Amino acid sequence: MPSDDLTSLAAELAARTAPPDVRLVAVDLDGSLLDEAKQVDPSFWPLLDELLGRGVTVCPASGRQYATLRRQLARDDLVYVAENGAHVVRAGVPLAVHGLATGLARDVVRDVRRQADAGGDVGVVLCGLDSAYVERTDAAFLAQCEPYYALLQQVPDLTAVEDTILKVAVYDFGPAETGAGAALTRFDGDARVLVSGAHWVDVMSLDADKGHALREVQEALGVGPEQTVAFGDYLNDVGMLAAAHWSFAMANAHPDVRAGARYVAPSNEDNGVVRTLRALLGA
Repeated sequence: MPSDDLTSLAAELAARTAPPDVRLVAVDLDGSLLDEAKQVDPSFWPLLDELLGRGVTVCPASGRQYATLRRQLARDDLVYVAENGAHVVRAGVPLAVHGLATGLARDVVRDVRRQADAGGDVGVVLCGLDSAYVERTDAAFLAQCEPYYALLQQVPDLTAVEDTILKVAVYDFGPAETGAGAALTRFDGDARVLVSGAHWVDVMSLDADKGHALREVQEALGVGPEQTVAFGDYLNDVGMLAAAHWSFAMANAHPDVRAGARYVAPSNEDNGVVRTLRALLGA
């Protein structure tokens, strides 16, 4: 496991005869770039302009919906990895879409309904290419959904929705890892069941993963892992970090993420992404 500061990074940089040839920076949002108030530190924006000016592609990678990422970052000169890798957008044009079979998505919805009938405090967001959809409409549940889904429709029956389904996101008001996440493991093999946050579980296509998406971006750009930087904090970031030589777990990251990363960056509350990029690139 890497140390909790940038000492090992500084040592590697000092031993190099040339600065890193970084061409691609992939960064998770919640728990990484965003602070606990879900805000971007103001120092990120001039750094972003400097990176783009150097020819570095910047790739926000999140479980959030593309429309939400585009609204929050308000840039079209980025490559967006949305829905945990199910939807990749470059310059406003889809680069990759990895949908979940409609029948399987509906089976997941029915399974979560059964969990709710058995007393589980759970709800479903059906994430489509055109919009996200919910059938649970109480204020407590919607308050958890709305920050992540700029396009969100309330419908009477999720199993009747006609859209390209990117994933089924399940919110568990208890701990997702031992609650809904454990219950949905029966879909493993037919789909990827991923605990993507303390209370969120995503059920996606087997081809949908931040790591797979980042490799698609690398291929499109002609960039290799040794030219790639990645930041993450939770289990849905593990594949993305594996696709980058310069892999950074945030100091606040899940232990499994820290174990799989080459370095540890300062926490999201300490503006770790910006501080690390400045140290790495001399920006």
